[in-house]
Amino acid sequence: MESLGLTLFVIFFVYLVLGMPLAICLGLSVITTFWYHDALPLMAVAQKLYNGLDHFALMAIPFFILASNLMSSGGVSKRLIDLCNAFVGHYRGGLAVAAIISCMFFAAISGSSPSTVVAIGTIMIPAMIASGYSDKYSVGLLGSAGSLGILIPPSIPMIVYGVATDQSVGKLFMAGVGPGLFMGTLFIITAVVYARVKGFRGGEPMPWKDRLVLLWKALPGLFMPFLILGGIYGGIFTPTEAAAVAVFYSLAVGLFVYKDLKFRDIPQVFVRSAIMMAMILFIITNAMLFAFILTTEGIPAAIAAFIIEHAVTPWVFLLFVNVLLYFVGDFMEPSAAILILAPLFLPIVMKLGIDPIHFGIIMTVNMEIGMITPPVGLNLFVASGISGLSLWDVFKGAAPFMVIMLIALFVVTYIPIISLWFPKLLYGVLF
Repeated sequence: MESLGLTLFVIFFVYLVLGMPLAICLGLSVITTFWYHDALPLMAVAQKLYNGLDHFALMAIPFFILASNLMSSGGVSKRLIDLCNAFVGHYRGGLAVAAIISCMFFAAISGSSPSTVVAIGTIMIPAMIASGYSDKYSVGLLGSAGSLGILIPPSIPMIVYGVATDQSVGKLFMAGVGPGLFMGTLFIITAVVYARVKGFRGGEPMPWKDRLVLLWKALPGLFMPFLILGGIYGGIFTPTEAAAVAVFYSLAVGLFVYKDLKFRDIPQVFVRSAIMMAMILFIITNAMLFAFILTTEGIPAAIAAFIIEHAVTPWVFLLFVNVLLYFVGDFMEPSAAILILAPLFLPIVMKLGIDPIHFGIIMTVNMEIGMITPPVGLNLFVASGISGLSLWDVFKGAAPFMVIMLIALFVVTYIPIISLWFPKLLYGVLF
């Protein structure tokens, strides 16, 4: 049985090199390995594929996707952008800062990076270019700031990590607040410095009366993160129940408050959401199947024993993990990477005394960087699609922000309190 794990990895990389979609690579490599070794009946593959999605926490993913699409169609993103522009747009670099803050707010609604890029980028990219910002910088900024969608809670990768490692999704959400605010602040500082270097000037400040009017209009959208996260942290409902609440709240706001969402638009929103759900959940269930074989073969335990035997320190281990995850994130979708690697690393994390909640944030930040790194950086493709720029031009625009994200990753990795202060504030202890 020792050769089964090696065969699995070899076949997986062969399929990957052949250009097969990731989910197909994961599932087909398991089926081929089972058939070649005759280790287990192929019926076990079908059973595990079904059982892979039999987790209550995973139900939150389709609900958050649907809520995000309903909010995008319901006019929330436009009102958030108008509000941010009203308060900071007149400062030097204010338009870029408004774009970043808008992404942070929408990230607290959507749980998805691509959704954040689309919702904010379609409005802000043309506005920034019209104001004198270069097209590469504008698209790179939005592609990078949109990646906060998987770090600021709610976050789909955090849900996946919680399922893969049996950790509290609510605590993971809380742990994402500090790093999300920290990275958003670094983005804002970068945007302000860039504006000063380039000599951009802000416009005329908006009268406070008009600002308050825009604040009033944006309140229903601004209330949603407080409803979702406040309900979770207050113990009113679970993350999965919060996702369902988000759907009904999004419908109510879009249909009856803003009235930008029409009943005739709902079927199209549901279809678009179903396509995204199917893609993500198909990847997740195949990744769970792949991880199941690794666990059955005892590979995580063997790796943990090897590392402990060679007296690797937590500092060195985390450095190794960050380097590995950086390259893995370049080639794999976040949910699949987390489902495969988190069970491998968890025994080592526990034996080295690293907090598993903190480690989940480290993995999420790495996946966030992967979203803007070729060749599989999804945010690059999304930003390219809505702007018309080539993938290479988008990456060149995002490169300075990727450096900022790498600096933030180093800080978050080795200063755990940035991640853990909020959970500890509410719970006192994590365990």
